[in-house]
Amino acid sequence: MKQPRAPGDLHATREALRTGQLQPRQVLEQAAAVAQSDACRHVYRPGQAFNPVSSSAAPGDPAQVLAGMPVSIKDLFDVAGQTTAAGSTVLADAPAALTDCPAVARLRAAGAVLEGRTNMVEFAFSGVGINPHYGTPVNPADPLVARIPGGSSSGAAVSVATGAALVGLGSDTGGSIRIPAALCGIVGFKSTARLVPAQGAIPLSTTLDTVCALTRSVRDAVTVHEVLAARQVTLAGKPLGACRLAVARTQMQDGMDSTVAQAFEQALNALRQAGARIEEVALTEISELAAINASGGLSAAESYAWHRHLIAQHHARYDPRVALRILRGATMSAADYLALLAARADWIARMQARLSGFDAVLSPTVPMVAPTIASVLNDDEAFFRVNALLLRNTSVVNMLDGCAISLPCQRPGQLPVGLMLWHAALHDDALLDLALQVEMALTHSL
Repeated sequence: MKQPRAPGDLHATREALRTGQLQPRQVLEQAAAVAQSDACRHVYRPGQAFNPVSSSAAPGDPAQVLAGMPVSIKDLFDVAGQTTAAGSTVLADAPAALTDCPAVARLRAAGAVLEGRTNMVEFAFSGVGINPHYGTPVNPADPLVARIPGGSSSGAAVSVATGAALVGLGSDTGGSIRIPAALCGIVGFKSTARLVPAQGAIPLSTTLDTVCALTRSVRDAVTVHEVLAARQVTLAGKPLGACRLAVARTQMQDGMDSTVAQAFEQALNALRQAGARIEEVALTEISELAAINASGGLSAAESYAWHRHLIAQHHARYDPRVALRILRGATMSAADYLALLAARADWIARMQARLSGFDAVLSPTVPMVAPTIASVLNDDEAFFRVNALLLRNTSVVNMLDGCAISLPCQRPGQLPVGLMLWHAALHDDALLDLALQVEMALTHSL
């Protein structure tokens, strides 16, 4: 007998369980079948795909909002009894973690069924999604051509986009949640970094790292953020007609391919028709970031501090493209680093002043649809050009210490395009409230 298919997102699945349309075991069996299919080749680190069907499948306490739900874990986070390798062979034989990191512990406490440890860019240092050690997950959006999934949370995104998981735990240092969300056609919410503890996760940049998740809808993003941050989101229900939104002219719309340009303009029109006030704003401060980061940037400095002894012993085992970026930190002095922190603090203060009075800024999450894996796999020049473009818009929010969400905004039949809503630190609740309205407007217009 053909099993009923699970609904599209976490909330719909919970409702189907509540009404008896689905049984708990069916949810996990369906997820496991997808996880073991060709669609998820290279999505899980070898030997680290768990068997959720053998776990307790009972929904449990209704207060457990993730009870019985399959959740994937990026190979950056400690899971008790498992080795955390961060997509690298260098740490593949490291001792197993003794305890869950706080993010994983909170997911478990909410009833989540840990479905597998997802593949990722080695040490989370790229937005492309390539992993030469364990293979590259293929973006499921195009059944004909193998395209990049985006990174660094590549496996996490594909696990959610294919239906192997309802939630993918990941991280975002310069866009590692939002980039794969945009390219794979799902939702990626980057909260204000301080709201979710990063302990028990291998760091890329201790200043910029954010623990967050990929989901299939904004309402799921709200629920999962509440679990990860151990806080309740306040949703005011502010209508779009009462919202004042900015569109950044500086840099963020440069170099858009035709699909992204068309989808972005259609999204803006849909929001205008729904009553939103949209203003183009220069935000020239964004153009200052290249000079502020000229000495190497926070990710280079802070990753080198963590890796310096490990990379000295095992340089040849690193992905050369990752090693190159880590080693940029070796040439930064303490004075360079302190000057960078001071320049960032000044820049944040000026940006916050410019954003005052706006409910959010709108921009394309990334300026392109997903390129093919073949076009970047063995071509360093193409790889670094694509990587820079993918990170360009999203990394602005990390430097701002802000929050952002990427929503799919393409029309049916098009490759995925992400619309990014963003603001300064601790605007998370208002941004999620707005994203619910934007998602509804986009759904109606598409």
